[in-house]
Amino acid sequence: MAKVQLYVYDLSNGLAKQLSRQLTGRQIDGIWHTSVVVFGKEIFYGQGICITQPGMSHHGRPLQIVDMGETSIDEETFNEYLEEMRSHYTADKYHLLDFNCNSFTNDCVGFLTGGSIPAWIKDLPSDFLSTPFGAALRPTIDAMFRRPVPGAAPSAAPQVQMPAPETLNAAASASPNPALASALLQAVASQAYSSGSLSAPTPSTFPTTSSSAGSNSGSSTVAGPIHMCTNPSSLHSLLQTHRAAVVLFTSPTCPPCRMIEPVFEDLAHQKTHGSGGGRVAFVKVDLSVGMGNQVASEWGVRVTPTFLFFLDAKKIEELKGANGTELRSQVDILLYQAFPPHPHTKLSLPAVEALSTNPILFTQVPNWETVSTKLASFIDAASSSAELQTAKQALIAAVIPLLKTRFPEKGSPAEAAKRPAFPTPAPLLASWASTTAKIASVLPSAQLFPLVDMWRLAVLDEGVANWLATGPNPDPLQLFLDKALEVLESVDPAQKSGARNYLLTVLRTLANGFSHAALSKTLLSRAASSGKRARTTRAIVAALLHDDAAVRTAAASLAFNVAAALQKSRVEKLRGVTPGTVPVEVEEDEEWEVELVSAVLEALSNETQSEEVVHRLTAALAFLLRLSPFYESQLASLLEVLQSRETLKGKLAKGGCGENGVQKPEVRKLVAEVAEKLCA
Repeated sequence: MAKVQLYVYDLSNGLAKQLSRQLTGRQIDGIWHTSVVVFGKEIFYGQGICITQPGMSHHGRPLQIVDMGETSIDEETFNEYLEEMRSHYTADKYHLLDFNCNSFTNDCVGFLTGGSIPAWIKDLPSDFLSTPFGAALRPTIDAMFRRPVPGAAPSAAPQVQMPAPETLNAAASASPNPALASALLQAVASQAYSSGSLSAPTPSTFPTTSSSAGSNSGSSTVAGPIHMCTNPSSLHSLLQTHRAAVVLFTSPTCPPCRMIEPVFEDLAHQKTHGSGGGRVAFVKVDLSVGMGNQVASEWGVRVTPTFLFFLDAKKIEELKGANGTELRSQVDILLYQAFPPHPHTKLSLPAVEALSTNPILFTQVPNWETVSTKLASFIDAASSSAELQTAKQALIAAVIPLLKTRFPEKGSPAEAAKRPAFPTPAPLLASWASTTAKIASVLPSAQLFPLVDMWRLAVLDEGVANWLATGPNPDPLQLFLDKALEVLESVDPAQKSGARNYLLTVLRTLANGFSHAALSKTLLSRAASSGKRARTTRAIVAALLHDDAAVRTAAASLAFNVAAALQKSRVEKLRGVTPGTVPVEVEEDEEWEVELVSAVLEALSNETQSEEVVHRLTAALAFLLRLSPFYESQLASLLEVLQSRETLKGKLAKGGCGENGVQKPEVRKLVAEVAEKLCA
């Protein structure tokens, strides 16, 4: 019996552990490369199958060694297996996410021991791609490792093309820290472009047991995101980790196989993008490679091509022959069973669909002289310290003139939007943020509203919004949010009423933050470093119940902007848009959405004065409910318990909102539609 070990390396050399949470909003401890060590040799996949002495590869010393058990297979049999695999694991098939070193080690471990490599290694690509940043980066990685199409002349190495700048920018903007992500992606793209591979060694670096490592007929397949299985354990592992799977059994001497494979690959491309894409697998088993015949025998496959269809690891259908139309039909049926359409897609909701998903913005320009004078008087009355006086002068001399130029008091918001963006170098914004923090540390919340009002308009500028999205230190938005929460959650009614103008301005500033995608993502992000979802939600929940109607209106506007961003994200996913290409892709969270729905319904129940608040809250409720993945499992019962239909219908009756209830026809129609169809 020979010992089998898995050598684990981190291709990022620790950078993933340091930067992953900033870039993806999720902790990823390494970019794992693995190799198999058995019979005194280390075997891995890069530029074909490579063999070296244990620990002597160009990756250096392994970060971790995992014992995979023992094998009863002798060395000669294993060498024969590797020779068969050389036509399968060729350089031109290498792909950082779909077909990499870990795919190879999983096959080898399956052949040697019947097991599989650890899930924390195997699932890394799907974990990474499940983040908005990872999904947006997918096209970039695909561009780096562009695979040949069937029939194309094979190449000796992965075909690497430099991704377009707009592709890199789209990927970077999906990260909570776009500046850091952009720099990293530029470096990754440059490295891939210059070397042709991110982790594959050069062929001359390591000896192989045969010169057959070059491409042959087997390398002109695989033009899509298709898993390759060469032994039973690999297939079992895939079936356990994917809700749905389509498995093609093929062989190189089968002409019908060559006819149907392009259809299969096209389906794999289509169906592994968009909603549910990460939970469906398209698998190819070549009977001539590895233990392919044994896999076929296990499932009773005797002819090629044969397609097996699996749902929750159970075979539900089988198709023999090269019938493209029937194959497409069976794939659609499988995916319908695995991922049934949302029940709301069958509803007619004209009033809801007529709602704009554009954010509600507060663009009114104040009298800048009044703002400046008011803030200066507060500072002068509070302190005569030289530091604070310097901060005051910095605002008056540098910031106010910029705001006057960008947002003149005369003219419409549309005209202001056409004006040149702020000359916003990071040092200027950082200085303004530091000045803001100094003043906020001295003045009480009730006197900070002129300062917040400056930022309210500034965040409408794309340069300012993008800078705030990076989570600067000090962070003005976080500072304002924290102080607003202190006021909102205070038990002192006088403090709440005294800081009314401050709360109103902070809520309007947050609402304006949804005018640009990068800052919207930060406001909705759960990332511990710079994400503001939790704080923003707390502010909404508390402010919706405030005694002042204007504060409630601003809170309802902010709630609407959150719900509208969530709705746009859902609609784009439903349309099958590639994950990561949605302008603002919002991460769904059951507890968060239950909290928002509960808060909106409570606010609706209490609102008897303002029809505008009822309108915005009803629209927010509609967007929170429509297409929610938690509607049937959680929200439907919550709506019943909270008597949502009765609450909404009550707004239409006398005394429900004003003396005679909601009056505007379009608002009445919306309220009735949400009550009858989404709260049913």
